[in-house]
Amino acid sequence: MKYICLFFLGLIATSLYGQQTQKPVLHGRNWMAITGKPLAATAGAITFQKGGNAVDAACAMLAATCTMWDTLSWGGETQVLIYNPKTKKVIAINAMGFAPTGATADFFKNKGYNFPPEYGPLAATTPGTPGGLIYMLANYGTMSLEEVLAPAIQMAGGYPIEAQAANYIERQKDLIKEWPYSKKVFLTHSGEKREAPEAGEIFVQNDLLKTLNKMVEAERNALKKGKSRKDALMAAYDRFYKGDIAEEFVRGCQEQGGLITMQDLAKWKPVEEAPLMVNYKGIDVYKLQQWTQGPVMLQALNILENFDLKSMGFNSPKYIHTIYQAMNLAFADRDFYYGDPYKKPEEPIKGLLSKEYAKQRASLIRYDKNDATIGPGNPYPFQGLSNPYINLLKNRGYEMDTTKRNFAPKHDMGNHSIKEAYEDRLWRGTTSVEAADKEGWVVSITPSGGWLPACIAGNTGIGMSQRMQSFVLDSAINPFNVVEPGKRPRVTLSPSLALKDGKPFLSSAVQGGDTQDQNLLQFFLNVVEFGMNVQQASEAPNINSNQLWLSLGGTKTSDRKPKPGQLLLNSNTPEAVRKEMKKMGYTLSFAERTSGPINAIYFDWKHGSLWGGSSNHGEDYGIGW
Repeated sequence: MKYICLFFLGLIATSLYGQQTQKPVLHGRNWMAITGKPLAATAGAITFQKGGNAVDAACAMLAATCTMWDTLSWGGETQVLIYNPKTKKVIAINAMGFAPTGATADFFKNKGYNFPPEYGPLAATTPGTPGGLIYMLANYGTMSLEEVLAPAIQMAGGYPIEAQAANYIERQKDLIKEWPYSKKVFLTHSGEKREAPEAGEIFVQNDLLKTLNKMVEAERNALKKGKSRKDALMAAYDRFYKGDIAEEFVRGCQEQGGLITMQDLAKWKPVEEAPLMVNYKGIDVYKLQQWTQGPVMLQALNILENFDLKSMGFNSPKYIHTIYQAMNLAFADRDFYYGDPYKKPEEPIKGLLSKEYAKQRASLIRYDKNDATIGPGNPYPFQGLSNPYINLLKNRGYEMDTTKRNFAPKHDMGNHSIKEAYEDRLWRGTTSVEAADKEGWVVSITPSGGWLPACIAGNTGIGMSQRMQSFVLDSAINPFNVVEPGKRPRVTLSPSLALKDGKPFLSSAVQGGDTQDQNLLQFFLNVVEFGMNVQQASEAPNINSNQLWLSLGGTKTSDRKPKPGQLLLNSNTPEAVRKEMKKMGYTLSFAERTSGPINAIYFDWKHGSLWGGSSNHGEDYGIGW
């Protein structure tokens, strides 16, 4: 059943529990495992059935998705929010790699770049996912690395590759051929008409299999010597970041022109940190710090708290316009003020998240048309400081690409054979992992990096991250996110956790680059303001704005500039709504599926059960028990 009924003007969707969905809502009493791949969700279910907690299961799902390539690989990055039922606190794990030795703005400018490259060894930050996985397993899980990696190890030994990944390898084979180790792994039929694996073919990754087994071997040997579980896990960590795995990774990276050194790998470490939080109408919403775009959702919620969204009606012209304008205000701040909090200068995050600043920003919203000139605000007075970049802001302006060019991002890369370059940049890579158990552990992860077409580092089977492209080289764009060695790029990756009355309420994550917090914001409002269950909310039509600087893409400034007024709507949007949006100055694009591949868990404390939502927009899959 389509969602035409949801669009009618003035409709207030107070309760949609009777609304049919394309996929059923998941129910579980003991645990819930949801991620972007069916095989990976099965890995989570296997781990739960063996007695693991939600952290163990999340690690197993993360490892499995990393082995499947089209959304991410082992050399990428992992961003985690965990609710610990023992402390009743939400903690964050920052497993984002940093820029390697020699990665300076001048280095890239001298090569003719306006942004670091989007592919290849010079796009690579240090690997974060192996370290992040081991850290959360050691501190919050219960199982060994050998146990949680068991499904991924089986898959590295051979699994039936899906059409999405297999066909994307074929489309990108000319680029893959530039990297010898990638060619060896991906082009299993080199020299034939189709050089990539076929859908359903057993895809074997011998180098990756050896790497994963080396990590397990290090853990096993440490246990034999009487080491503790945690020390044994750290032995596996050290073998990856300081031992023979690291040596081969660095050799293969540098052979192909990359910058990562042994010292870079040894110096990098995952960081446990306090998440950021705002309260929206009694619900505490948690996001990762400003090295991600997560605070965008928090800023937007603060702005939207000043409006009666429910009375506007779900996806009425007024609602769409208000959401679009709030997102634009938040993204304008993201584009200028967000960056690595462990490097100077210090971001004005307290001011950005203040309710008073949000009221000031909300007052800028016009109801007659889209504001194509909106730029970053001045949050410094809201934390008692003067803005050191006020002249930079005045001189900078907010230059945008005003060409009337439509966009319609695709959520499922397997549904088409040719992707426009811009759409690919907007939606590339990434997946989500959601897990919860009856003991109260909750895990929300948005891992990414090393997606196809990946450059593999030597004979490790490890695809290198492409996240360096999210840095800027010009402080006029963002003085907090200029590349330098040891610095983390400001990334789009953004899991969410929400608590109500001190207990888990909603856990969610989504893939989709710059659209992640756009879709998560609307998903949250679908549940909180319009009474949808998690499956309805994950399938319900969202809008997307393109009035922001792209975080992923080409090396030219023109590839990244905001495009004001571009608005993606669902194909079933009534003509009356379309006309109203055009009157307000929007350039419209349409797609059948516009909510992003959202995965989520809702906590039903009344009945003591878990509700799972798994998007119908891709290969996302969940299992509950």
